[in-house]
Amino acid sequence: MNIAVGSKNKAKLLAVETVVQRVLMQQFTIEGLDVASNVSEQPFSDEETRQGAMNRAVAVREASGAEIGFGLEGGVKWLGTELYLCNWAALASEQGIYTAAGAQIPLPKEIAHALLRGEELGPIMDRYTNEKNIRQHAGAIGVFTDGLISRAQMFEPIIEMLVGQYRYWAKQQSCKE
Repeated sequence: MNIAVGSKNKAKLLAVETVVQRVLMQQFTIEGLDVASNVSEQPFSDEETRQGAMNRAVAVREASGAEIGFGLEGGVKWLGTELYLCNWAALASEQGIYTAAGAQIPLPKEIAHALLRGEELGPIMDRYTNEKNIRQHAGAIGVFTDGLISRAQMFEPIIEMLVGQYRYWAKQQSCKE
């Protein structure tokens, strides 16, 4: 099975590879391609973050010719007066598009203020941690959970939900045939 991920981000690729290896139990290849999300550089709602994931899943599947395309998108959203991390993923296949969302935690006020000034979370977190490319590894979730959950681990349950939906609906389709 050929699988494509709409990103070359190491954390996103690791999340997909880990889950696919564990649950699909068949030979597969995974290719990461940079494709456009066609949403803001810093998505600011569940809706926009979800749309970015869907756009990436469809675009990477079309660009690669893969059987399955994954799009993973991180964003932020308001919950009351606090700005929270949010993350969405999508799986595009011949059957259709499946979506799922994951962990959400509040961001410190200083991070929220920088986001509100128009900065993107990745560079803010690099500055905050004095590290480079934090989004490729721990991500904001890793920093603010004291290393208990990495960015890849954050995406894994979402990928599981997508693969589960894909498998369920594939079984339903084969029962009808």
